[in-house]
Amino acid sequence: MPVTDRQTLTFDFSPVDGSPPVEWVIEDTLIDYELAVAEMERHVAALSNGEAAERVWLLEHPPLYTAGPRADEADLIAPDRFPVFKTGRGGQYTYHGPGQRVAYVMLDLKRRKQDVRAFVAALEAWIINTLWSYHVRGERREDRVGVWVQRPERSATSEDKIAAIGIRMRKWVTFHGISFNVEPDLDHFSGIVPCGVQEHGVTSLVDLGIPVTMAENDMVLRAEFEKIFGPTVSAG
Repeated sequence: MPVTDRQTLTFDFSPVDGSPPVEWVIEDTLIDYELAVAEMERHVAALSNGEAAERVWLLEHPPLYTAGPRADEADLIAPDRFPVFKTGRGGQYTYHGPGQRVAYVMLDLKRRKQDVRAFVAALEAWIINTLWSYHVRGERREDRVGVWVQRPERSATSEDKIAAIGIRMRKWVTFHGISFNVEPDLDHFSGIVPCGVQEHGVTSLVDLGIPVTMAENDMVLRAEFEKIFGPTVSAG
């Protein structure tokens, strides 16, 4: 539900002086998961070798489930519903599909802070501040990764997940990133126990009554990203 008391997180994860802007790439078609991972691998290798710029790659996938290293097979409720891909990013089972903005974040932390916890906190702050642009309070939880929204209209303890975070790192270069629910089919999440959390649900901006388009939300994401991570440049 929208709230009126302001909550903005101040966080600085900007690069050292002289680093070029982060490439900001938006895809306008659905991208197959395996192709996306292969492209991330290629770009991360080039970035590690000083042959590519840092990049945030925004896209949508066809409906699918991913299984992180800690995924419990019992949490895959409908194994035949959508394709299931094993993934090297942290976490358990997640859903990706149309209406969900996936942002693959490829940054060289040697140019920033070589601190994994601080990087995850910066990603959380990015999502929370984006939500606050719609006067929606997003919150982090010590025992659960991601960003959560309280649903007091249901009960005093009810809350839903609106964004997931799953990262991987190689030689201090990051990849994978965040998935932010703008207007996905929330029923598609019912084929898994998202991130192994059974007692809470999932939501989206549109489900919360925020009639925003993907393109509009991309502009907010970019503005809030730059406040934390520094300037971007359109590429593609």
